[in-house]
Amino acid sequence: MEHTLHMGMVKSTNEGNITGFILLGFSDYPQLQMALFVVILILYLLTILGNITIILISHLEPKLNTPMYFFLSHLSFLDLCFTSSVIPQLLVNLQDPMKTITYGGCVVQLYVSHALGSTECVLLAVMSYDRYVAICRPLHYALLMHPHLCMALTSLAWLSGVATTLVQSTLTLQLPLCGHHQVDHFICEVPVLIKLACVDTTFNEAELFVASILFLVVPISFILVSYGYITKAVLKINSATGRKKVFGTCSSHVTVVIMFYGTIMFMYLQSAKSTYKDQGKFVSLFYTVVTPMLNPLIYTLRNKEVKEALKKVLGKILVIKFT
Repeated sequence: MEHTLHMGMVKSTNEGNITGFILLGFSDYPQLQMALFVVILILYLLTILGNITIILISHLEPKLNTPMYFFLSHLSFLDLCFTSSVIPQLLVNLQDPMKTITYGGCVVQLYVSHALGSTECVLLAVMSYDRYVAICRPLHYALLMHPHLCMALTSLAWLSGVATTLVQSTLTLQLPLCGHHQVDHFICEVPVLIKLACVDTTFNEAELFVASILFLVVPISFILVSYGYITKAVLKINSATGRKKVFGTCSSHVTVVIMFYGTIMFMYLQSAKSTYKDQGKFVSLFYTVVTPMLNPLIYTLRNKEVKEALKKVLGKILVIKFT
């Protein structure tokens, strides 16, 4: 069937049979698109390599069979899935003059990326609770963070992500677009699609704001409280070496939290009518591309246990290869 591009829509020759969207992405910066393609491709490959490495060493090294690394392996799996739901289409569109995505592809990207992003918001809060128990209640750590509780907390994070995307994404897709299918972004996201609607979106914006409070403000508040107690406990440690070791253990998580929540809150807590469209694109690029790549580096470069486990696993692989 012959297709034509008209008024920002991808249509079949039969008017009204809408087959997709145009993701404008970085069309306003044609001089940057090739450079962005190369940089994003490299970051994506590093993301895959780094997160697979974290998952493998967390399962292969017995010393890392702890709640902290159980949650970390889930975070790495989340980042792998999240980036894979966004970056391949972004790379295609950076090279494709039409910059199209099918309606089905947009729907899948919307549901999957939103579910995974929401899950990560909850999982980071769960990880802060793990650090709180490990530092503030070390004698009860094994009792409190038993495998059944770890599995329950992880399941809660995943189920909450699925639940919120079923509600938010479905409500967003019910909005009439009146032929507006030119998405001024590189990803099908809830705030971006709400802007396309040709009806009053007050209810959708209110629902998005409430969801943002639940999945952004509440978790970050929980994390800040947890680290408030952790800081108080650390300051009571007489040994400077002991304080440095504890702060080193938590610094990785704090770094990830600041990068992830800082960028995603900028995107989701602003009004759908905000005019900061270009800033929003680059901010989204940060939490969809840069942060997932940095997570493995942060946890390995700032964590002695992970570095030692990585050396041990690589040593075993080399021994097997050359014997």
